[in-house]
Amino acid sequence: MTRRFWVFIEQEEGVIHPVAGELLGVANRLVSEISDELEESGEQAVVEGILVGCEVEGLAQQAIQYGANRIYVVDDPAFEHYLNRPYAEALVHLVEKYQPEVFLIGATSLGRDLAGAVATSLKTGLTADCTKLEMGPIRNAEGKFLLMTRPAFGGNVIATIACKDFKPQMATVRPRVFESPEPDPKATGEVVREEFKVTPEMLAAKLVEFIEDENAQFNLEYADVIVSGGKGLGNPDGFKLIKELADELGGVVGSSRAAVDGGWIDYQHQVGQTGKHVRPKLYIAAGISGAIQHKVGMQDSDYILAINTDPNAPIFEIATLGVVGDLYEVIPEMIQQLRAKKGARA
Repeated sequence: MTRRFWVFIEQEEGVIHPVAGELLGVANRLVSEISDELEESGEQAVVEGILVGCEVEGLAQQAIQYGANRIYVVDDPAFEHYLNRPYAEALVHLVEKYQPEVFLIGATSLGRDLAGAVATSLKTGLTADCTKLEMGPIRNAEGKFLLMTRPAFGGNVIATIACKDFKPQMATVRPRVFESPEPDPKATGEVVREEFKVTPEMLAAKLVEFIEDENAQFNLEYADVIVSGGKGLGNPDGFKLIKELADELGGVVGSSRAAVDGGWIDYQHQVGQTGKHVRPKLYIAAGISGAIQHKVGMQDSDYILAINTDPNAPIFEIATLGVVGDLYEVIPEMIQQLRAKKGARA
């Protein structure tokens, strides 16, 4: 018997979404966590990817480099653009054919839309926006199950959920929650071409035009530099200063939940348990006290600079470097010195 751990390989216009690599890394770790069960039962477990699209078969090898043993490819002109029903029907068909034990999908806009439709059709459970995954025991049941952890009640409660009686055990996972493994160009795996016929009744919707979002270039999760502001800014105008520093560093603007709740900045900038998870090379937290809900979303950053007037602010507990001072004095000085260095190099 083969226990299958599946990952949906999200792609758009021939480019694989980074969350797919992150989930393949997670799937391999989950398999390692049931090694004792596999040894006792003589079973094997495999990590497999599901790739759907038009002229995407060439992307399969990229997914294999991130740890997939096998990629099932559904390649047809009908899947050139994402539509919920055709994609969902194709995935349901594959699940019913191969019976995977676990199915992971990125909690992107596309993934959230797709996962719910698939889980509903399969009559199985789905845990959304997971921030932790592990294989472990549960009460009154033998073996290990997928333990899916996510924030609930606005981030005030952390819930761990298991789907004991139905398969696949499905979860959507936020981008950047897990670190992506380094791709191995020498990795080998099997590519299986799957046929799926899209019928006219599946095409109840038609893509007429794609309108680019004015913020399409804004990608908080995968930014290398993030400058975030919190309630310590004192007012929403403080984000002008935050953006000025972010622009100087070639970064983007983030925020705490308190600033978003106060209406100072849009939700798309929110970092934290109920916002975006980030792993930049540099994270600057200005006027952010460092509540646990914020820290869990950015504590894996390579370098954390915290600026706060309160020397006992929790953010300093995880900061690589902490500056106790007024951000309205510290940040202008930083900007001035950055510009001076750029001028000297010019």
